This record gives sequence, structure tokens and C-alpha cells, in this order.
Amino acid sequence: MIVAIDGPAGTGKSSTSKAVAAQLGLSYLDTGAQYRAITWWMVSNGIDIDDPSAIAAAAGKPEIVSGTDPEGPAITVDGLDVAGPIRTQEVSSKVSAVSAVPEVRTRITELQRSIAASAEQGIVVEGRDIGTTVLPDADLKIFLTASPEARAARRSGELKGSDVHSTREALIKRDAADSSRKASPLAKADDAVEVDTTELTLAQVIECVVTLVEEKRAGK
Repeated sequence: MIVAIDGPAGTGKSSTSKAVAAQLGLSYLDTGAQYRAITWWMVSNGIDIDDPSAIAAAAGKPEIVSGTDPEGPAITVDGLDVAGPIRTQEVSSKVSAVSAVPEVRTRITELQRSIAASAEQGIVVEGRDIGTTVLPDADLKIFLTASPEARAARRSGELKGSDVHSTREALIKRDAADSSRKASPLAKADDAVEVDTTELTLAQVIECVVTLVEEKRAGK
């Protein structure tokens, strides 16, 4: 059972995906963390983020390993635990530019497909292009949405002390960058189930997705 959960930042993707995977005994993959990891490596190694050819040339160098336990998803780069460092504002502000480089997407997409293929119990994979590009044959595709205001409020709650207005502007800017890039843009797959989380609590979103997975498993 492969479940693809896509959608922009602040829709509850990560929290929902982890909880659903844990509840149903599935593996879990945060594809955004992989893009953050390669971005962190580029920044740490002095690669010019404004030079796509420099990013492309370095795309194959870092060794990225993702743990798939939903209770404690780990990620390492060249053997170093980067779960904390990849969440900094510096990485967040540069990840769209790095992710837009086709060589980076090819490298990370191959990694994601191999992880999904080796998940014996099934897997929940969350990101921005899973249902459309990475795993177009996923058994179930879900696209989470929410209003920019709701997303900004959630995201600024996660980023303690951040201002909702500037968070909203940053989210809208990132949506535009991710939706307009040439290589596998953020988009809803034609056969995805859209779930608007604006008015829902996290528990309600999780319950909704678990129900969708169970119905799919039962062949409904």
C-alpha cells in the first residue's frame, strides 16, 4: 500500500502523514526533508545557490539516508544527523531554488522511489509532487489544502515567535516558486482526493485520511 500525500506547506501534511503511518503500521517518508538535506549540504559546502549549474554539478555528491519510522523519522547526510539543522530559516529560504534544479530532482526522486519500493508493509510518502511525478501509480493519492491564513497561523505556531503576516507572505512566495518551476511543480494529481483542512482539527484530518486508506485497502 503506497499512500501519496501532497500539498503546500502549513496544510498539516507532516503531522497527518506521520500519524496515519503510525496508526496503520506503515513506513513514512518526508520527501521535503530530503530536499532540505541536500540544500543544507549545498549551503554548508559553499555552493552558490544562485548558480543552477553549480548546484547541478554537486547534486550527486552528498549521501542522504532517510529513516522511515513514523515515530522518529531520521535523516543523515554523509553520516551526520541533520534533523535539526535542515529546519533553519536559512535552509527554508533556499530550498525552493535548490529543488528547482532538474538534476537535484532526478537524484532525490530516484532515492524516494527506491525507499517506497523497499517498504514491505507499505508507506505514506508526503511531499509536493508525489502523486504526479514520484509515485504516479500510488494506491491512494491525497492532496491537502488550506487557506493561506490558516496555514500561516499553523506555521507561525510551529516557528515560535514568528509573525503570522510575514509567514503568510513567505508561504505564498514559496507556493508560487514551487507551482511554477519547470521540473515537477507542486500540483494536484487528477486522481487525487482533495481534503481542505482549513476548518478541521489535526485529529479530524488524520481520521479522514485513515478512513480513506482503510476504504482503499478494503477495495471500496
